[in-house]
Amino acid sequence: MVVFLLCTWDEGSMFYFMRNFFCSVLVWIIVLSAGNAAPLSYTLDKGASRVGFEVSFGPDQITGELPVQSAEITLDFQQVANSSVAVVLDVGNAKANFPFATQALRGPKVLDTTRFPTISFVSTEIKVLPDAPSKARMSGEITIRDTTRPITLGAELFRPADRALGERERLIVQLSGAVSRAAFGATGWSDLVGDTVALDLMLQIDLAE
Repeated sequence: MVVFLLCTWDEGSMFYFMRNFFCSVLVWIIVLSAGNAAPLSYTLDKGASRVGFEVSFGPDQITGELPVQSAEITLDFQQVANSSVAVVLDVGNAKANFPFATQALRGPKVLDTTRFPTISFVSTEIKVLPDAPSKARMSGEITIRDTTRPITLGAELFRPADRALGERERLIVQLSGAVSRAAFGATGWSDLVGDTVALDLMLQIDLAE
């Protein structure tokens, strides 16, 4: 059984690229009911997907985006634990909200995109939150600058409002979390820029044919 709740995106959202876009939260509820329990594979819509980041810069914030290079997503609506997510980000084309920050971000003291052109994430476990069935906790491993560390992300699944209730052909996966720059050796300008980088991934996916 799948339950839907109504929600909206406002102009304060980091991902207001979904302008005036209403969505319905797809609530993950594990049940032992009859039905097709086979996991479903999805392909990524790169043009409609975004990965945003934010880090403190003195009293201000540096914000920006990392293009999504590829994603492999499998969703099991009967047994959520069988779902999996793998995402590769194109770090070489990362952009910050002002030119110097973009140059520093791509340079050898931070992401060193010449040597390490991608960031990758692979999920290892997905659990629905018992007190919030519309949300899940996704554990996995993230690789930055050829260093792999464990990470836990919050996960939510959305259905575009122009789609029929219960339709699964097009969905939106939102993942959010944070990483320490120092944990991956990306320590440049640590006297000016904070260590904790917030990440917000919005992936639009289509059911594979």
